[in-house]
Amino acid sequence: MKRLNLLTFAVQFLIGTDTFLVAPLLSLLTKKFGNPSDRAGWMISAYAIGYCITAVFSGPMSDRFDRKRVLCIGMLGFSLATTACGTAWSFSSMIALRFLAGVMAAIGSPQVWAAIPQLVPKNHVVSAMAAPTLGLTVAQIAGVPIGSFLATRSTSDPFYAVGAASLLATIALSIWFPSVNPSASHKHISQQYMALLRTRHSLPRLAAYLLFQTGNFAIMSFIATWLSKDFQLNTEGIGMVMIALGAGNTAGALIGPRIVARIGQWPVLFLAMGGYATAYLLLPLGTVLAIPVMILTCTFFIGGMLFPVFMNLLQSLTTTARGTVSALANVLMYLGSTIAGIIGGPLLSTLPGFWSISILALITTAGSTLLWKSSEGTCMRR
Repeated sequence: MKRLNLLTFAVQFLIGTDTFLVAPLLSLLTKKFGNPSDRAGWMISAYAIGYCITAVFSGPMSDRFDRKRVLCIGMLGFSLATTACGTAWSFSSMIALRFLAGVMAAIGSPQVWAAIPQLVPKNHVVSAMAAPTLGLTVAQIAGVPIGSFLATRSTSDPFYAVGAASLLATIALSIWFPSVNPSASHKHISQQYMALLRTRHSLPRLAAYLLFQTGNFAIMSFIATWLSKDFQLNTEGIGMVMIALGAGNTAGALIGPRIVARIGQWPVLFLAMGGYATAYLLLPLGTVLAIPVMILTCTFFIGGMLFPVFMNLLQSLTTTARGTVSALANVLMYLGSTIAGIIGGPLLSTLPGFWSISILALITTAGSTLLWKSSEGTCMRR
């Protein structure tokens, strides 16, 4: 169990770090490649686009093979693609290589969530899912500082470092990660999706997850803008706040499984959603910086506790298409992030302070809670 936790933590930490790695390098890479600054964001978007497009197909395909083999192939490709990003000679080559890194991440990453319910006793699934959740959480905290620190000598060094570490992780996976036999028949991809979507409770749970991630990413995406505008925080100050929020998320991932084991995943889910709603109502009222930071740290703690519960409930929809569920959940997460980015910007200017974003998050949380409530119960498809 400890070895499995370490391996799944490493996979999600490395993939998560790579996701956040580029952000602090954008200005340096823009100067290096001589591309217009207004197009720099494509070096981040290319990764997400590659991930989403691939996940739609790689999830169902992975259900037909040994998950260990698929995971190792994905991580090896991810290692090579990330390392190759350090050799990019132009803006277009960087876009192509970041797209490829996203493709390979979409092959490897979902296997972690899909494999855990097949490898771990049912009563330990949530605690086992806390390890990869913690990996993503630590990556959110460390990704930007790692990228900034490693780039002091060259913008290539962060990619070389993550690529090399990913190669070592791939070797460790090939040695110690257990084999996970395929459980799906060779149905067409569309048939696998249709079978999943016809499963009892699948549509409300997937919709609930999308709604939740839309509000969650709206908060995450515009926190820095709000803190800068209303509290005059500089980049360093915002970074310190984000570290505090990441620490809250980490604590939630560590403590959450014990709480779930004591009171159950459904009570934790509904209590957590109530905590979110309360926090979003109080958040815009904070006029002293310490108040919103404290409230946000609490919401990030809740998030660290809740994410493994979400993944377990989604995985419990099926025993034969776990890779499909994992990939679809990641696509919905990116879709929620995209929706939040599109509507959050205009909303931020419609009301004073953070009220518009908080109201959006409150509405999505309420809708998500109702959908989760409608799907409460067992629904495993074999």
